[in-house]
Amino acid sequence: MTISSSLNAGVAGLQTNATRLAAIADNIANSSTYGYKRVATDFSSLVLSESGAGYTAGGVRATTQRMIDQRRSIVPTDNPTDLAVRERGMLPVANGAEVAATGTFEQMLLTSTGSFRTDEDGYLRTDTGLILLGWKANSDGSIPAVARETSTGLVPVQIDPSAYSGNPTTEIGMGINLPATETEDTASGDPLSVTIEYYDNLGKPETLTVTFTPDVAGPGASNSWLMEITDSALGTLVGEYTLDFNDTRTEGGTLDAVTLGSAGTAYSAATGKVTVTVASGPIEIDLGMLDASGGLSQLGDKFAPTGITKDGSAVSNITGVEVDANGYVRAYFESGAAQILYQVPLADVVNVNGMRSMDYQTYMPTPESGGFYLWDAGDGPTGDIVAYAREESGTDVAGELTDMIRTQRAYSSNAKVFQTVDEMLQETTNIKR
Repeated sequence: MTISSSLNAGVAGLQTNATRLAAIADNIANSSTYGYKRVATDFSSLVLSESGAGYTAGGVRATTQRMIDQRRSIVPTDNPTDLAVRERGMLPVANGAEVAATGTFEQMLLTSTGSFRTDEDGYLRTDTGLILLGWKANSDGSIPAVARETSTGLVPVQIDPSAYSGNPTTEIGMGINLPATETEDTASGDPLSVTIEYYDNLGKPETLTVTFTPDVAGPGASNSWLMEITDSALGTLVGEYTLDFNDTRTEGGTLDAVTLGSAGTAYSAATGKVTVTVASGPIEIDLGMLDASGGLSQLGDKFAPTGITKDGSAVSNITGVEVDANGYVRAYFESGAAQILYQVPLADVVNVNGMRSMDYQTYMPTPESGGFYLWDAGDGPTGDIVAYAREESGTDVAGELTDMIRTQRAYSSNAKVFQTVDEMLQETTNIKR
């Protein structure tokens, strides 16, 4: 029985070392595969019996495990939608064929890296057919409340390259210096004006004409101006204010008081803003805080409307798409405006190595891995998302070649055991002769 068990042990040794060699071959074959997770092989002894009556060889068993939790170096690329996850967390993806057929998906898969590019339907897809998933943003760029323990809120990330976007102007910063000399009683009293372009709700350009008329009634310098704001779309006055400036040594040239006239809303000392209502809706105008620098000022003898700022943009189409560290997918337009379209979360499970390995470096949660939770990238235990980057293969070629030499020697030794047992059995057979 013992000599027969030796034969079985030798066979088991051959089988287990063949398993290890297969894992090594897989690892080496994928040494250039981005995001590949190496397979580790472990041996465990099998004990059948151990007593004074004799020893029966049980042999050895081989177990393999894919080291999904091991992360490799991140290498830069030139594609803005090449994505890699730094530290913990996985990108949610779906099978492209399933999305193409139904417009949605049934099974969420996970991957640590991917080279996504816009296909003919606008989906962010890899060459292997994986489509990136995310939460669709509201029109204002905010992300709606979604369930984090399920993939039902996720949708395929789809970019329409022919889409147009225009943002209406809602805020204007009035960085203008008025000449102090123009409020003296010897000045001409001629008004000064500036035209500010803004965008309406349809992305069309309109203008606000702001006229500053100095008070030259005297005596001396009044340090006072009448500001009138006219909207080109309405053709009427939408704002009228009296501006008084300080002439003290410490606060000279700053706003001292803003008095509401016949149009507009009252000046807010807390925010430094007034609101005028144009044809497309209200616009906040930042005049600056009282007794503080910034905004409107009255200094020297130069009219300098050089610090005017505004939001909003004209209608334009998409020029590019990028994903930031927190997973926000932003579209960039010709006008320079940016708009959040989606947020890509990072999925995390308790036992990462317990997930089931699928094709194309993707993984599926299982009961062994535990349920997943969708985190905002950078929150909780997850890392962040790196754009213009891919994760290298988990294979260390030098280490695998070293393991190959050891495996080859172990395989040869087990083959020698098999050969020796065969010769011993032959000897036993020859005893009868």
